Amino acid sequence: MIKEIRNGENLLAIIIPHTYHKPGISFLTSNELSQQLAYMEHPAGHEIAAHVHNPVHRSVVYTRETLVIRKGKMRVDFYDDDQNYIESHIIYAGDVILLVSGGHGFKVLEDIEMIEVKQGPYAGDGDKTRFPSVEDENVILN
Repeated sequence: MIKEIRNGENLLAIIIPHTYHKPGISFLTSNELSQQLAYMEHPAGHEIAAHVHNPVHRSVVYTRETLVIRKGKMRVDFYDDDQNYIESHIIYAGDVILLVSGGHGFKVLEDIEMIEVKQGPYAGDGDKTRFPSVEDENVILN
């Protein structure tokens, strides 16, 4: 039920639909990605051991974003690294999406509330390159 959006071998995004359920811990990303994503489902009373995270030097080259959709509906348009449109997917309240590579744009279809998580610090205007979005009549929904 996890959706991997790909352009050939290139992973563009991972969508966890709000209907996805699997007991235990499911890591959904490779160890190499600078943004890690896991799904966890545990029964009442389960304990996760107390812990701290050790200082580990990491090098982040590309910003990866995770969106948690709290309310509403949104179309996500996917592009390759050269800004060519590939396809679109609809995400709904309760869905989570990790944007891994390529380009992306969004069209809000119902009033939306979402939370965005990404690496920092923010680089201002140097953080992204904007380009024209796909026209609605050219959208390919998957």
